[in-house]
Amino acid sequence: MTQVKMDYKKEFPDLYQPKTVPGIVLVPEIKFIMVDGKGNPNLDGGEYERAVELLYALSYTIKMSPKSGREPQGFFDYVVPPLEGLWWLEDPEDFDFTRKDRFCWTSMIRQPEFVSDEVFQWAMDQVAGKKPHLDTAKARLQDYKEGLCIQMLHIGPYDEEPKSIAQMDTFMREQGYRSAICDILPDGTVKRHHEIYLGDPRKTAPAKLKTILRHPVKEGK
Repeated sequence: MTQVKMDYKKEFPDLYQPKTVPGIVLVPEIKFIMVDGKGNPNLDGGEYERAVELLYALSYTIKMSPKSGREPQGFFDYVVPPLEGLWWLEDPEDFDFTRKDRFCWTSMIRQPEFVSDEVFQWAMDQVAGKKPHLDTAKARLQDYKEGLCIQMLHIGPYDEEPKSIAQMDTFMREQGYRSAICDILPDGTVKRHHEIYLGDPRKTAPAKLKTILRHPVKEGK
């Protein structure tokens, strides 16, 4: 019997299959490999492109670890989850999101529950040996708990996301919530504008791109 791969997008539809209108979701603590950076994500050969390459290299090294003879305890077969990103501007008074060179970001990919610090370090060592052009020191394994959020599916170009964000803001006010963006978690992590990429911009027409937009919120006017 063929073993069914764990697909987080299907297993957790509330997190990965939202509607094209805003809704409330409670996001649990999730384990990610994360890479921080700054600058225009569309720059060829830029920092963001290298960060994404590093994330996928580490994620697929872990996924394929049984074939290397290093199967982690508790391993199960799975589909590598989609790329995600947290985005903000360094100056909190700066609201010009058209200046992509001013972007700060954390690019990240969810990891299965069996990925421990030891498994992550092993993957780092493997990638450092096979892809020396990647700076593995920039990656970290971190648990991230967003909690209460508003999210929706945005279909279309990334540059048209403000239209969907405006819908989310209206929904937030109507439902009696306040934004929790920039709130600081106990571990020092700052809550941010969150995007989950369900389409590959290299293979998908901009009008058909699917992106989950997620904003942390809190109760109260």
